Amino acid sequence: MMQASAQVGTKPAMKITDLKTFLVGAGGRNYCFVKVETDQGIHGVGEAYSCGPDEATAAVIKDFKSWLVGQDPRNIEHLFTTMYNFTRFPGGLVVNAAISGIEHALWDIAGKAAGLPVYMLLGGKCREKIRVYQSAGGNEPKQVAESAKRLVEKYGYTAIKMRPQPSQDNVRPYNAVTRGAGERVRAVREMLGPDVDIGCDIHARFFEVSRAIRLARAIEPYNPMWLEEPVRPENENAMAKLAEHVNIPLASGECNYMRHEFRKILALQALDIIQPDICLCGGILEMKKIASMAEAHYVMVAPHNPMGPVATAVNVHFAASTPNFFILEYHPDDESPRKDLLKEPLMVKNGYIPLPTKPGLGIELNEDAFRQYPARAWHRGFDYRADGSVGYI
Repeated sequence: MMQASAQVGTKPAMKITDLKTFLVGAGGRNYCFVKVETDQGIHGVGEAYSCGPDEATAAVIKDFKSWLVGQDPRNIEHLFTTMYNFTRFPGGLVVNAAISGIEHALWDIAGKAAGLPVYMLLGGKCREKIRVYQSAGGNEPKQVAESAKRLVEKYGYTAIKMRPQPSQDNVRPYNAVTRGAGERVRAVREMLGPDVDIGCDIHARFFEVSRAIRLARAIEPYNPMWLEEPVRPENENAMAKLAEHVNIPLASGECNYMRHEFRKILALQALDIIQPDICLCGGILEMKKIASMAEAHYVMVAPHNPMGPVATAVNVHFAASTPNFFILEYHPDDESPRKDLLKEPLMVKNGYIPLPTKPGLGIELNEDAFRQYPARAWHRGFDYRADGSVGYI
């Protein structure tokens, strides 16, 4: 294995002594937190994506421990390259998640060692606060509109997200789904007024480009902020074809990993907004590289962030230091169980998260609370309903 220099400037080398993982079941899913310890008493925390099965991600992190113990945690590029290039099949989903969580913790250590917030090590801050949005729920148009209104009133959001198509879209006639999408988005727009942004997320439910075009035209009069994952992400050319036929900004990227996959879709000019996930794409530095490629293609970045409060903090440092950052997906940490997982979680104020000022990521795990929230084995199956529709459980 390659060896990096043992010295950083004139300071004595720091060495990794241990890697720990914590699988915590909260908020309907498991969170995989990472803790990297050093011989100088400084530790860092991160979060890996819970890909399912989540025990596999923890096992990969445990395996990487034997690679990293004895290394200086501040050699982040070197350690990332070692973990990525020396795996048998680089780019695997669970491996990427494990690398991402470890990489966050390395940046946390680097910031604490330097006495600076992580964003100051990434080029400094481009903004003083981070714009965030949350997803509204509800099935009937009135329900989703009222949900969106409650969120805006409670948290001061300047944007929300919703699923445009109604439930059971896989068994309804195309026209019913298209018409229902228009009714739902119209109800939200009328409730929120002309200036609150509305993101529309199809959740990659469509294969047919023509179907996505029809839905896009139905919701276009209500000025959506974006149309997210309108078609499956595997075929970049299909997304490019869609872009030629709609006037709504297209967003996607949560299922794309590492800069190489984003390079292909950016080259096709198929997206206006990319949505990489910092817990899955390789971590902070890899996401900075992806964002830089996007900037060269005049594309904005709106990170995918469905995970826990550590992921939110990591994203805040990325967003603070990235000029083409747009907006961050957010899940409030003001109620249990999420608020219990960190000693001081980052909170939204008037639709934005103020930048943390403490060294590192500015957060600490509340390990004492973890025993209250045991992880559950991840399993997804099919639910064959009485009405003939099929859903996930």
